[in-house]
Amino acid sequence: MKQTRWLLTGSLLLAAMTSATWAQTTLTPKAQYAADSKQAQARYQSDLKLCADETSSSARLQCRRDAKTEYNQTIAAAKAHLTAATPATTSTAPQAQVSCPDCGKVVAVSVTEKEGEGSAVGMIAGGAAGALLGHQIGGGIGKDIATVAGAVGGAYAGKEIEKRVKTHKVWTVSVQYATGSQRHFEFAQDPGLQVGDPVKNSGNTIVRY
Repeated sequence: MKQTRWLLTGSLLLAAMTSATWAQTTLTPKAQYAADSKQAQARYQSDLKLCADETSSSARLQCRRDAKTEYNQTIAAAKAHLTAATPATTSTAPQAQVSCPDCGKVVAVSVTEKEGEGSAVGMIAGGAAGALLGHQIGGGIGKDIATVAGAVGGAYAGKEIEKRVKTHKVWTVSVQYATGSQRHFEFAQDPGLQVGDPVKNSGNTIVRY
């Protein structure tokens, strides 16, 4: 039992030394835990050797139990200190995604032909040509009627011809954003984008990034 009391006294001294080490050390949390574990293991082995000097088997058994209990408590305290000193890690990938609400991915690319719009220029030119052609037909009132009919028909024909001449291709790119929204952008020329390309807003259009 004298040996057991010595163990308890030694344990108190070890706890005090460990606390002082935590207060003074500049080691990292993991390095400090390794040092504390090594010190506790050395102390435990030393206590086991002392326990062998006990006079009775029951005293030796009790001494070993006390030594093991103290060793477990020291390791538990070191682990608790390591956990408290280690900052929690959090994932930053979702935040990076949300931090760019104007970034998205191309989900569709289509090409269509868009009919042009007729202007007054086409109507005037067509009307003038039609009137000239109608004026050459018939005579008198019939000539006047043909002139008017030619002007009307020529204006319509001129407008339709101009619309066909102005027909052009349009590239429509659909973009899915990280926020869940979707937008469509039109290009007069091939933007060179494909499905899966990462893009971001740039003014009223999009660019690859």
